[in-house]
Amino acid sequence: MTRHDRIAQLAESARADVLARVEGMPIHAFRFGLTDRAAPTLLVTGGVHGLERIGTDLAIAYLETLCARRDLGCRVLVIPLVNPVGMARGTRANGRGVDLMRNAPPAATGGTPLLGGQRISSRLPWFMGYGEMELEARILVDFVEAELFATPSAVALDLHSGFGFVDRLWYPYARTREAVPDLPAIDALARRLDREMPNHPYKVEQTARAYTIRGDLWDYVYDRRRAASAGTLLPLTLEMGSWSWGLGRFNPRKPEHIARVVQRHLPLLDFLLRAVPAM
Repeated sequence: MTRHDRIAQLAESARADVLARVEGMPIHAFRFGLTDRAAPTLLVTGGVHGLERIGTDLAIAYLETLCARRDLGCRVLVIPLVNPVGMARGTRANGRGVDLMRNAPPAATGGTPLLGGQRISSRLPWFMGYGEMELEARILVDFVEAELFATPSAVALDLHSGFGFVDRLWYPYARTREAVPDLPAIDALARRLDREMPNHPYKVEQTARAYTIRGDLWDYVYDRRRAASAGTLLPLTLEMGSWSWGLGRFNPRKPEHIARVVQRHLPLLDFLLRAVPAM
């Protein structure tokens, strides 16, 4: 059964919407827990880069646990596969060759050469796009604005792989090392993570400490949330240290290795589920 099939099967037994179809492939959004948009909210997303299948595997595993749970105490939203065409083709970019995580309106600063976004050619990685946001990126931004801007406290966790040997939790900004206004809330969340999961594997750091991105999607969403109201939205990116799986790999190869990685990171999602209502 493909990942697309597993998501469709879960959608039959859970509260799910099809946000859009890209080349006939659906982008599903699942909803659990409270229904009031003013309630504390956790958003989990995966598959922004189609090559990084393990993020969608983790999102699907989390969906399976959520389907069996009640009384979550907050809203939980899951978009397990943002870039279905990219995943079907095994490419980082979407069907038009655009890296969705570099497809937001470019900031005035930032942009590590090539890696931070380029407009040379869609044949090269990290292509920023053709001057407007791609459908998949716009769908995600619109969803966040509709579902997370009304709540005073929200966390978004985007699931990725492919950078380094260490598991990282990245937070904005990606375009600059300038401290984000919500740094105290991020520090408080990191301290709680240390208390509740003292042996956790995560290095919590600002994205720009690794490299800078001019058109980072989460920078864009974060700034729009700050401009809209005084509520708090903390966008986090889980960068699984996939280099430990072998250079050039973005995913474990064997089923038992995939299961091991998924089990390694599910406790983080449960931690965030507990932490969001207390923010």
